Amino acid sequence: MAAPAQSDRQPVPDRTSFTAKDSVEYIWKHLGLPAESLDALDLRGSGPGLPSSFKIADLAQASIGLSALLAAQIYALRTASPVPAVSVPRQHAAVEFKSERLYTLSGQPAQNLWGPLSGLHQTSDGYVRVHDGFPNHSNGAKTLLGCPPAADRPTVSAAIAPWRSVDLETAAFDSGCVISALRSYAQWDVTPQARAVADLPILLRRIGDAPQGLPPSMRSAKADKCLRGLRVLELSRVIATPLSGKTLAAHGADVLWVTSPNLPDLPPIDREFGRGKRTIQIDLSSSQGEAELWRLLDDAHVFVQGYRPGALAARGFSEQALAARAAQAGRGIICANLSAYGPTGPWRARRGFDSLVQTCSGMNVSEAEHYGAGEAGRAAPCQVLDHAAGYFLAAGVEAALYRQAVEGGSWAVDVSLAGVMKYLRSLGQYEGKTGFEGRDYTCLADVPGEYLEMRQTGFGEMTFVKHSAAIDGVEVGWDVMPKPLGSDEKRWL
Repeated sequence: MAAPAQSDRQPVPDRTSFTAKDSVEYIWKHLGLPAESLDALDLRGSGPGLPSSFKIADLAQASIGLSALLAAQIYALRTASPVPAVSVPRQHAAVEFKSERLYTLSGQPAQNLWGPLSGLHQTSDGYVRVHDGFPNHSNGAKTLLGCPPAADRPTVSAAIAPWRSVDLETAAFDSGCVISALRSYAQWDVTPQARAVADLPILLRRIGDAPQGLPPSMRSAKADKCLRGLRVLELSRVIATPLSGKTLAAHGADVLWVTSPNLPDLPPIDREFGRGKRTIQIDLSSSQGEAELWRLLDDAHVFVQGYRPGALAARGFSEQALAARAAQAGRGIICANLSAYGPTGPWRARRGFDSLVQTCSGMNVSEAEHYGAGEAGRAAPCQVLDHAAGYFLAAGVEAALYRQAVEGGSWAVDVSLAGVMKYLRSLGQYEGKTGFEGRDYTCLADVPGEYLEMRQTGFGEMTFVKHSAAIDGVEVGWDVMPKPLGSDEKRWL
């Protein structure tokens, strides 16, 4: 097959000269925020960070710094004072990008996140990556491949071997499970979806009219934290979207985390990303559940969701419906959406996870080529797309809140794992194997003590990574500790 013409490939912006501070400044200006506030941000430290060819520490500092500076911007607005100084140490930010792997409960380390089928499997023409974080994903893959429910990894690999990679990827999507073909950059860049992914990691849209100003509950609340009084309703699972709610909670938002009683728990992740949140369960397959969600939405300022694009809209909870209902009540709302591949393009409705986006987009192949050990693909040392997307989603909510306060309106925020991938790629990679000289953090004993905190939770004593952002004169951190899903009342504070 002839090589694709260069003009057919999706160009990736060249930001290889960017520092972490440059990234914040670039995104900040594109979000329409006051340029003078950037002077308050201090991104200290240097070095490659985690062992990878990718500039993970730069992205960690930039995404966390952006979300913290926006929180400080809201604080300045509500207190009519200058933006307080914000600092994010580079090493601490890199460590926080592995937070779900770096905690202990009652002295026991975090459980392994990966199921036995996870990872690369060889096909007739390459490789695919299987995701089996949820039982339904594992069962779905086995059903698609004609394997019995108790099939082990060698049996599944044998069933995958005759397939062509892209054929299996397509069949998996059509059947509702998640398997991605391993691609190089060149193979990804010619796909229609690559051309549809936005150049900016945060997309902000005005979706309705509403009076300007911060929500009344924020204006009346104590300003001990930047977002105190903000009500956030979060429907999410896994990492990226729960991390956005956890970040908003660290800055004082009242976050109600809604999960489904029909889906299994994910204890290693739920206990890490449950910090700062009250937790409730609602069954949206019932009319009672839909009514409960509408009741909470009627008093929410922010609706954050990370389900497959269109899934909640099909149940009547589209951003247009939410904005129209808010307008009838004389107020605005912010709708924040996390997706795998973005709001446009032929893959916009596809399910996906960090590891699968790394696989299909060329990241794993490029990482392996830089490492030079002859691997077909090599995963990044953390869920870099998930973590950056979570902080970018929180930052998008805060940017929308600021724009709402000064301009009015209801707003939508879109962040995708593929958009974060494209931004990370645009920063360039360390030459050869030099990036792999960075220090890794594989257990809590590797983490400097000043980055850790110990608290009592609903599961016992927990030691975890503190938030890496500090705001001068303002509290940052979590008031609520993890507890079993569904432990709280379905109401706002």
